[in-house]
Amino acid sequence: MNPDDWKGNTRSEVAAMSNRFRFKWHRSYWLIIVILPFVFWDIFSYFSLPDLDNPGIEKKSIYIPRGANLSAIVDTLQENGLVEDKDLFIIWLTSLGKDRSLKAGYFEIPVGLTYAQLAEYLSKARSKEIKVTLLEGWRITDIAGKLEAAIEIDSTRFVELSRDTTFIRSLGLGVNSLEGYLLPDTYNLFWGMDEKQLIRLLVRHCLAIFDDEAKQQMDNLKMSVHRILTLASIIEGEAMLDDERATIASVYYNRLRRRIKLQADPTIQYILPGPPRRLLYDDLKIDSPYNTYKYYGLPPGPINNPGRKSILAALYPAKTGYIYFVARGDGGHTFTRTAAEHAREKAKFNRLRKQVYRKRKMQNR
Repeated sequence: MNPDDWKGNTRSEVAAMSNRFRFKWHRSYWLIIVILPFVFWDIFSYFSLPDLDNPGIEKKSIYIPRGANLSAIVDTLQENGLVEDKDLFIIWLTSLGKDRSLKAGYFEIPVGLTYAQLAEYLSKARSKEIKVTLLEGWRITDIAGKLEAAIEIDSTRFVELSRDTTFIRSLGLGVNSLEGYLLPDTYNLFWGMDEKQLIRLLVRHCLAIFDDEAKQQMDNLKMSVHRILTLASIIEGEAMLDDERATIASVYYNRLRRRIKLQADPTIQYILPGPPRRLLYDDLKIDSPYNTYKYYGLPPGPINNPGRKSILAALYPAKTGYIYFVARGDGGHTFTRTAAEHAREKAKFNRLRKQVYRKRKMQNR
């Protein structure tokens, strides 16, 4: 209301006009008070993320590769129906400062997010878990290859770090290689984890086996963590049946106590190039500290990464008088106490192997 409008009016008219103005102002004031919270709530809702743990929310699995630029990332979102207007969403990302915080990986992205919510989600989202199984008896290079295929780590760097004594010392270990210390198991990993994180995780799980009870048992056996893992890796290389692991462990302990060479075939396979093959007599003459046919005692370190069962077998061997064992041809072994018994069982296995060879030869004709 303009004050000039009041000129020429009586006092009563001025009062009436003033009251009308006051009423309109009060009505607008209360209208603002009522509406404003809804406006703020709409703005808050537009920017704030909903309850993403709600199982009723539809989600889409999106893969963003390493090195993808902003345009390629938004293209992927658009192709999956998460973004309608590519250019507008890029404007949202840049205006909110989220364009440089997008990460590579696998993501479960809720459907129906506003552009502001989607920008916020992508800047903070953690790549979804990927279940990865590392097999017992794998070497460092096998584990590195599997992790590279599963979550795209740099396998070369993984191997180098596993043999980097400076990094290994940072883990509290005084060894030259982490062979044997990377515990095979099934892990829920995140795409984007780096090589150091993964190595620390595998080593931590391995060392967790050596609790106070295990340490007391090592004292009883006069063994160290390194020697236990070394023996466990040999057991892993020999055993195919779980119920034989502790018995195989007992054979090697009996040989160590009596100062008999371990003569463990897996230690020869370790020093041979290429995949495992049938050993030849000349292989047993190779001059290597890992050749347990040539040198007494355990080799310098593990020959693979043993699983939990083989580690526990090395910690808690069966009590037997066995000194020898030989394969039966069905995955199991025959255990014996004397050289004569062992010779008879070995001859029996050799006859079986010849029969299998002849049968295959006949089938291939």
